[in-house]
Amino acid sequence: MDIHPIAHIKSDFPEKFGIPRQSGLVEELTASVIFTQPYRDASAFRGLEGFSHLWLIWEFSQGRREDWAPTVRPPRLGGNRRLGVFATRSPFRPNPIGLSCVRLVEIKQEKVLGPVLLVAGADLMDGTPIYDIKPYLPYADCKPEAIGGFAAQPKGADLDVDCPPELLQSVPEDKRAALLAVLAQDPRPQYQNDPARIYGMTFAGLGVRFRVEGTRLSVVTITFQPMEPKIFSKKTLTFPLVEGVE
Repeated sequence: MDIHPIAHIKSDFPEKFGIPRQSGLVEELTASVIFTQPYRDASAFRGLEGFSHLWLIWEFSQGRREDWAPTVRPPRLGGNRRLGVFATRSPFRPNPIGLSCVRLVEIKQEKVLGPVLLVAGADLMDGTPIYDIKPYLPYADCKPEAIGGFAAQPKGADLDVDCPPELLQSVPEDKRAALLAVLAQDPRPQYQNDPARIYGMTFAGLGVRFRVEGTRLSVVTITFQPMEPKIFSKKTLTFPLVEGVE
């Protein structure tokens, strides 16, 4: 089976640090799904406006490895306990495929790019290749009785964010709520807790530096840091076809 990207995500995260650990945790985050040719055909999107949420099937493009390990250390458990890779959502998998549920905000028709999907709650880095999109079906995809193992409860906003007004003013108004929500989720590796350390992340073309003491995150500086444009390749991935499996 040959598989190749049909689209790429355009998001506010040029690097992995700071991205929410699951989709839907920060609803204020928006991103655009930009399709490549020949998938800009408007007829391929007919009826999509009738769905509120979508599944994005994508590649952990920064997690490619020559080999794989049967166990990983989930950040949710502090990075100190190993579990089987198939019991986690680690990016380091035999096939680095990711799955995210996002809210469909709008289908925009661009003159050059064709149909562009504006989605909310995405947990993808800028430039991530998208391999397929499927509508979310509440009757089939929502299982209230399901058991969530070691991640049964969602990780809520852990931190109180203190951002001086003069720094927040330097953030575009339509990005402020998303930035504060991302910071409240605690972007640090969960095994780090050094109140003297200053962390840095890039968000929406801004360099954001902060420190954390207890449950309070204090923003230290926000500076302009332009994001480099992504150049998307037309690389085709090949996966073995397993007999009897679609």
